[in-house]
Amino acid sequence: MSGARGQASVELLGALPVVLLVGLVLFQLLAIGYAATLAGDAAEAGALAVAGGGDAPAAARRALPGWSRAGMKVAVAGGRVRVRLQAPSPIAALARRIHLDASAVVRDP
Repeated sequence: MSGARGQASVELLGALPVVLLVGLVLFQLLAIGYAATLAGDAAEAGALAVAGGGDAPAAARRALPGWSRAGMKVAVAGGRVRVRLQAPSPIAALARRIHLDASAVVRDP
């Protein structure tokens, strides 16, 4: 029985990198989902501004929290508003590669 002393500590140290990696992946997936929802909301706000004769890019920017506006691009063509956001990520190289697109369309009645 004395040979098993400290076994739990060794197993914890061995499993810790895997647990941290799984946590990081889950965090990244949640961040991507949240950013996709924000992009859709911003596109809808821009389309509503087009329908009301307002400034679509400004309305789309106002619909987002401040941290997400930095990598945002808004394109307006006719009644279609397209929003592109950079997903937040704790890994900078990954953040530059993940972009989310959403669009909303306003049609004439």
